[in-house]
Amino acid sequence: MNIRYTSLLILLFLSFLCLPLSALAQQTGMVSGTVTSGSGETLIGVNILVKGTDSGTSTNIQGRYLLEQVPAGQVTVVASYVGFKAEERTVTVQPGQETVVNFVLSRIFDMPGITLIGQQPERLERVPGSASVVTEQQITQIAPVSGHEVFRRIPGIHAVEEEGLGLRANIGVRGLDPSKSRSVLMLEDGIPVALAPYGEPEMYYTPSMDRMAGVEVVKGSGSILFGPQTFGGVVNFITADPPPVPTATIHLRGGEGGFFTSRLSYGNTVGNTGVQVNYLRRQGDEVGLLNFGVHDLSSKLKLVLGDRSVVGVKLGFYDETSNSTYVGLTQAMYDGGLLDFTHLAPDDILDIRRYSASVTHDFFMNENVTLRTTAYGYTTTRNWSRQDFDTTFNPNRDYARIIGDDSVAGGALFFRNTTGNRNRQFEVFGIEPRLSVNYVFGGITNEFDAGMRYLYERAFEQRVDGTINSPQSGLLRDDEIRTGHAVSAFFQNRFNLTDAFSVTPGLRVEYFDYSRDIRRLGNAEQTVMRSDDLVEFIPGVGFNYQLRDGVAMYGGVHRGFGPPRVKDAISALGVSEELDAETSWNFEAGTRAQLYPGLFVELTGFYMNFTNQIIPVAEAAGGSGAPGASLTNGGETEHLGVETTLGLNFQQLLNTSWLVELNTTATWVQAEFSSDRFVNSGGEAVNVKGNSVPYAPEWLVNTELGIGTPFGLGLSLIGTYIGKQYGDVLNREEGTLDGRGGAIPAYFVLDGRATYVIPQFSNATVNVSVKNLLDERYIVSRRPQGIRVGLPRFVTAGVDIRF
Repeated sequence: MNIRYTSLLILLFLSFLCLPLSALAQQTGMVSGTVTSGSGETLIGVNILVKGTDSGTSTNIQGRYLLEQVPAGQVTVVASYVGFKAEERTVTVQPGQETVVNFVLSRIFDMPGITLIGQQPERLERVPGSASVVTEQQITQIAPVSGHEVFRRIPGIHAVEEEGLGLRANIGVRGLDPSKSRSVLMLEDGIPVALAPYGEPEMYYTPSMDRMAGVEVVKGSGSILFGPQTFGGVVNFITADPPPVPTATIHLRGGEGGFFTSRLSYGNTVGNTGVQVNYLRRQGDEVGLLNFGVHDLSSKLKLVLGDRSVVGVKLGFYDETSNSTYVGLTQAMYDGGLLDFTHLAPDDILDIRRYSASVTHDFFMNENVTLRTTAYGYTTTRNWSRQDFDTTFNPNRDYARIIGDDSVAGGALFFRNTTGNRNRQFEVFGIEPRLSVNYVFGGITNEFDAGMRYLYERAFEQRVDGTINSPQSGLLRDDEIRTGHAVSAFFQNRFNLTDAFSVTPGLRVEYFDYSRDIRRLGNAEQTVMRSDDLVEFIPGVGFNYQLRDGVAMYGGVHRGFGPPRVKDAISALGVSEELDAETSWNFEAGTRAQLYPGLFVELTGFYMNFTNQIIPVAEAAGGSGAPGASLTNGGETEHLGVETTLGLNFQQLLNTSWLVELNTTATWVQAEFSSDRFVNSGGEAVNVKGNSVPYAPEWLVNTELGIGTPFGLGLSLIGTYIGKQYGDVLNREEGTLDGRGGAIPAYFVLDGRATYVIPQFSNATVNVSVKNLLDERYIVSRRPQGIRVGLPRFVTAGVDIRF
């Protein structure tokens, strides 16, 4: 432990030693001024930025600002503020002199919606904790086949593939379990997207990265403004808003195995009304192991109702059919190397259909007070027919087929004639008013956010036992309804103690009342009904200190929280397991610095003490999935690590016509069980204290080299390294016979992409992308039921047109 703490302190110390290197030997001046609205009201907290840099400040209680160390010469100063049109002024700065630039901003009405950070660079600079933004341009450069490729460029995130195409996100943060992203709060435009955000937060439906305009991730104390989960951070998918002018885009992409993606979008604003419509089609006949088809339709409507009021409406429809399966290879089958992409369970069928709608209303009481009210609802149907199988031969059963070599121990899978149809339907409704106030008290500028939320969720679950000849019908084995009502209240206040130093405390209170109504279990009628509830207080505080323009220190501490799954908290026998909420204390400190135009560095150290990690019953998360499974609070873990980002833009550094960028993110984390915990192994109780948490690799590294030429050709290489990890709490080095336990060796994957802007059509770009350029063979997971092999070399080509 001492060695780990020493390593962390050394890395942080070295990062601060680098800060003086950013002091430039050049002549500078100052820019100052005031910012008011068109009605003459003072605007507090307006973002002021020198264009082309990440250096900036914000206005104080008098609406005044001061930019120091501005390079002498001609510069462009930008003033931006939520709800107002950004303004630019180009001025000449004289060495050692102060140049006055005043702004009068006009109100505009953006599409109402909740964001974590916002996509303006100066907003990221002021966040009191670790945060990341991936822009639409960066997503385009990655050209992801799977959304996991985008998440891997964010430090601290471990994204685990399930079928190679990202249809189900498996995201772990700072060593937490990535299974179905249950430890991370997943949002789209600020609205939850999990099946049931409190009682069943798994991501069986995942928003398609192909239609995203950006992604935000917050891992620090700012996450307490959202919920329910706060220990693993918050991920927000951002979709495109209605554009101010008519804009249409066409995206076409095809590849091996019948892979095809098409996206058509159109948007425009006429008068007080804006609209954006997007249709996405994804399909494949044999992409790795997957046959699938996805229809994804979404639309946004913006209506300006008056001088102080705007409404945003969003509608969505998603339909997916695929042969997704839980079944993976046994260890012997993987070692044989012949069945990596054989459809082990070709009759497994997963159908997902989702309808969603939301309405957001912004009411601007005055220039510094805004009330935002969001109401949303969605339904998700997830029906999954999976063929029953055994990993060992049972002479008392008849098998439809045997895959593998049954003469070798663990060398085959034995598929029965029966199927289990896991049919689930979810309905979610929520409403959330949120008040934002900029005010002055005691001579201190404050930014206050407060609100509350009510959320209703209900899950209908049935298990139907069928046959492979009639998988969609059969005998109703299990039938139950799970219901939850949640109320939360939260506030956060940013105290701008000086122009450079701010402290942001906050508090969230969660109340969750849940019940489980079991009507049939094991082919027998039941009348089991049980309810329970919990209350949790979630405090947090963060700070941000601007050492100088473009250089900031930040840190914070907050309570991590996650409610137990209802199926885990109330057993199938109607017994309350009296599970506490999963909780942790999360600490972090770091620095982000634009050391020079073209050179960006961020370094964050973190420590998380997880007090009672709950061991889930779900098969997807490594549990038994048995109807009578019983759980207890337990599993204390500690997570210690460092995240870093390095960005180099040689075009800015060397002032060349060629664009050459090198971006690297790296994470080192040690996540281990920190208290006695006994696990059965071969009939003996084994203490796993000191063992690594499963699916928590010690090293994660992602590096991208991009080259852009003056004649329209672009090239990029992206390398991803995932360190060694374990598939079970026992940290077994050798794989178990069924393939579900054992070590997962480290691996490196290299991707490449080439793009070309057609000279005659500057809005048209053709591209070729190669995933797994070196055709590496590697294990990505041993879950849920055996080894999954990474996608082999995969080539796609496409065209993007904007007009």
